[in-house]
Amino acid sequence: MSQSTRRFTLKALSAAAALGAFGLAAPAHAQNTIKVGILHSLSGTMAISETVLKDVALMAIDEINAKGGVLGKKLEPVVVDPASNWPLFAEKAKQLIDQDKVAAVFGCWTSVSRKSVLPVFEEKNSLLFYPVQYEGEELSKNVFYTGAAPNQQAIPAVEYLMSKDGGSAKRFVLLGTDYVYPRTTNKILRAFLKSKGVSDADIMEEYTPFGHSDYQTIIAKIKKFSSEGKKTAVVSTINGDSNVPFYKELGNQGIKAKDVPVVAFSVGEEELRGVDTKPLVGHLAAWNYFMSIKNPTNAAFIKKWSDYAKAKNIAGHKDRPLTNDPMEATYIGINMWAQAVKKAGTTDTDKVIAAMAGQTFPAPGGFMSTMDKQNHHLHKPVFIGEIKADGQFNVVWKTKGPVVADPWSDYIPENKGKANVPTKK
Repeated sequence: MSQSTRRFTLKALSAAAALGAFGLAAPAHAQNTIKVGILHSLSGTMAISETVLKDVALMAIDEINAKGGVLGKKLEPVVVDPASNWPLFAEKAKQLIDQDKVAAVFGCWTSVSRKSVLPVFEEKNSLLFYPVQYEGEELSKNVFYTGAAPNQQAIPAVEYLMSKDGGSAKRFVLLGTDYVYPRTTNKILRAFLKSKGVSDADIMEEYTPFGHSDYQTIIAKIKKFSSEGKKTAVVSTINGDSNVPFYKELGNQGIKAKDVPVVAFSVGEEELRGVDTKPLVGHLAAWNYFMSIKNPTNAAFIKKWSDYAKAKNIAGHKDRPLTNDPMEATYIGINMWAQAVKKAGTTDTDKVIAAMAGQTFPAPGGFMSTMDKQNHHLHKPVFIGEIKADGQFNVVWKTKGPVVADPWSDYIPENKGKANVPTKK
């Protein structure tokens, strides 16, 4: 952040403090409700993944309101559609904060959308809860990251592929959508693979634009690359609706998991809904939650979602309700924020940030979810699941317990010495 921007932010904070001193509370405090923003793409290429996060956020808000709300007030959701348009995310974030006077925002999926809104939340000292795995290399005072950092998903997944149980892969295809999350994740994975003795000649890297639909040529290249003598695995950071034609082409060209396993970081139960999963049995996904996990907390979460989806007539879910990792992360984030507001006794950003440290919530994934006291990330278990014929996942590997996030990857040389503590703005 530049010196001028820092001075501007400090001025804004000082002005806000002065208003408080004169008893001029923000409108969100003075109303009969507390407004919260929901910032997810309900149209465009990312709607396949994000729409359901809007719905589970509304479910969580309804639950909190049914228990009396927060600080004696009901939560009032303000839903906007940035339409998979990255600059529009920033405009909608400004609208939520300046016009709607929301106390916090829950939203974004892609890292490019998060990067678009980040300056808005920092300048206005407002709060974003971000519920999706990402590339790390960022730590903001104004963001709580309830999805996975690379050491809570990408690194364990590749370690698994290299293990005997995972097939002892020696060559890797890094295949992603062309934007910051796949490129930075693959930069980290390249450095990790190099540290394990994998040469550049044994790594193939390919990117496609958002909304890409023709994977015939790329799948053919993967087949050729994998035929050159060493066990090959594909690491997919494809996002959004491109996953449907990718997996269809994988099936069309007969790439089976036993020959060339694919592990995906952005494909869960929801993305597989529109795909014939029978040819994909045995391919993998790495997440911090799967619907198929058996425990009482998850059973209750699935039932709540099923009942809600039927009651609200949610498209696709009223007949076949599915839960997934970003839904769990959204649900945890909203509940933790509500707990922090109650603890702080106010929706004031800085006081809520302080109250978020160490918050816990029983996660459907089976462990008590804990917000790190310093780095604004959840401690999360890691699961690797195999695709089943019914579109669910069979967990084949998991960590013994929650993993502490490492936002600044140790495999990137310039990160050495960086503290995993949010920068004060």
